[in-house]
This record gives sequence, structure tokens and C-alpha cells, in this order.
Amino acid sequence: MAVISYDSPEIMKFFADRHKIDYPMLGDPDSKIIRAYGVLNPEATGMQKGFARPGYFFIDAKGIIREKYFDPKYRERITGNSLIVKLFPELGEEVTDTVEAPFLKLALEQSDRIGVPGTHITLVAEVQLPPDVHVYAPGAQGYKPINLELDPVAQLELKPALYPQSHVLYFAELKERVPVFDGTFRITQDVKVNTGAEFWGSLGKDGKIFTITGKLDYQACNKTTCFKPTSVPVKWSLQVVPLDRVRAPEDIRHK
Repeated sequence: MAVISYDSPEIMKFFADRHKIDYPMLGDPDSKIIRAYGVLNPEATGMQKGFARPGYFFIDAKGIIREKYFDPKYRERITGNSLIVKLFPELGEEVTDTVEAPFLKLALEQSDRIGVPGTHITLVAEVQLPPDVHVYAPGAQGYKPINLELDPVAQLELKPALYPQSHVLYFAELKERVPVFDGTFRITQDVKVNTGAEFWGSLGKDGKIFTITGKLDYQACNKTTCFKPTSVPVKWSLQVVPLDRVRAPEDIRHK
């Protein structure tokens, strides 16, 4: 991972030293690279003038841009870890809890344990089913589909849960085709932290810890039997810390 910033190399070194950042950071004080990539934020004014819209390019080993992720509002952005979860699920998640439930094992993961106002954190529920057991996917008619439902949390915006591609199971006796999941699959849900100034001011020096709770509803079946619908509680913890508002020394600031 590398970062391109409007700040000068001196300002970036000041920031990197304070936060112990060891990945490459490229200073672009004239916004030449930002303009070349077409990501200049024309709405930014004052201290933010010349800044890029926050986002990420995924560039492969041949220098080809394969994916890009950008937020329309410069105060909102996904984290680097959240992006890795989306592109390379096996690399980006951090298991925070495991749950043994009837007919399944559940691993609860999250892209980040710490966030700041405006960041998007990705929560993951990885479901592992035994052989020959399936659960119904969203859209199944006449059956109880699996459903991740999180409880509202003040100052956090819950985005819709995302489910993987299901496959169709054919029941010959009923002449029925039903979408299902089997094996191991992942349900993800992004959480956006509030960007309001009043919320920023309420965080204090060390921030606040938010507990995100909810439940996973499902009905497990095998080739001959559909078992009783079940609900499993889920929980994640997220520490939200204030944005870094410390300015660089006056002698290296933008003139």
C-alpha cells in the first residue's frame, strides 16, 4: 500500500513519525499526480484546497488499475483494511469471536477494531456448515432465509448486509427450485461512523467504545429434514477515536 497526499514530504514525515507509519507516502503539493489520476476534489476549499477525493486504486504487478474505490464526500472513506476485506477476504479480516450454534459454526470478524469519524468499517459473519447441510438464501419463497440483523447504534450508520452468490437446489419430489448456501460463506456489513462536529467533540482524548449487537436467523436443512428455525446472537466492539487535529510546525506548513 502507498499513499499520495497533497501535503509536502516534510508534513507527511511529521505525520508519519507521530503515527509510526512505515508504508510509502508520496507528497504531491502541486496536485500534479492527483490531477493526473482524475481525483482532484474541486469542492475542497481553504486548507483542503488541492486535496484528492479519498479513495483507493488497486494496481496489479503490471501497473494496470484493476479496481478503484472512492467516496463522493471527502469526510467519508473506507479504511485500507476494509478494502482488503472486499478484495482479498482471506487477508483482511480479524476474528474477534467464534460461536458454536446448531448445525453451523460462526466466526465473527471485522476489518478494524479502531475507527475515526467518517470511516467505513466492515463487519463479517463467516458461516461454516457441515457436509450435506444447507440454509436458505434471501429470496427463498416459503422458507426462512438466513438473515443478519444488527441493532441500531447511535452515531453509527448501518449499511445493508451483503450476501454471496447463492446456488439453486432442486427438490425433485416437490418440483421446486430454491436458492441456498452451503459449505463456508461470508455475510458482510459496513458500518459508517458519524461525521458530525458535535460527535467529534464528544469523543474526548481516548475516544469511545461502541458495542454492535444483533442476531443471525437461519433454518438449517439436510436432504430429508428441515430443522427448527434458530437465532444466534452476534456482537462486535469498535473503538472510535478523535481525528488527528495536530498541525505541522509552522515553518513547514503550506504557504
